[in-house]
Amino acid sequence: MPSQHPEEVGYGHVVKSYVTRMYGGLPRYLVLNSGRFLGPRWWHTTRFTRHLLNDATAITDEELEALLGYEWRSRLTAAWLIGIDRRERFRARIGDLLLASEVCYSGSAYCFALARFGTHADAEILSAYLDHYLPRTDLRYDQPAALGALLRLGTHHATRFTQPDGFWDQWVNALTHLHDHPAYTPAELRRWTDLHCDFANGWTWP
Repeated sequence: MPSQHPEEVGYGHVVKSYVTRMYGGLPRYLVLNSGRFLGPRWWHTTRFTRHLLNDATAITDEELEALLGYEWRSRLTAAWLIGIDRRERFRARIGDLLLASEVCYSGSAYCFALARFGTHADAEILSAYLDHYLPRTDLRYDQPAALGALLRLGTHHATRFTQPDGFWDQWVNALTHLHDHPAYTPAELRRWTDLHCDFANGWTWP
């Protein structure tokens, strides 16, 4: 899928308006990618959350398409906005981008959007991703985010991946330092997906 700058399709404003807006010296895309907004000590969480939720309802489908057609920062941000507003009409587009895995970092945002949609169709997309990428133990892409999203949609969807010595264990154990790492347990991956989805519902630290 070729990358195209939003300026080329008449939406040159979208990167500045939605992707690189600054919070505490950090652009929005970097805050989203780092998960900083989930920390109770980040002073800008309330303003960041309010702006993000407002933008998710205000951005047009055409602006979102312009962002999805560009590079990873724009795609990551667009996927977050799509997920927050549950714009299920983007399901196929998000699924294609996830399976293609063309650029870094944005894949976890696609998984978040699919978790927010929350249907059997989304579980099928996530399962197809895991079927393709878990056997590739040499690739460290967005397998954890995909499994966490799939678990949120129901453990029955993920059972064939998480059974002992199954695809998930084989993928994790391919790297010695990940063996028994708590962050890579299915329970922890599900917890992080739940936190992100709760945030999208307007939850913030008190």
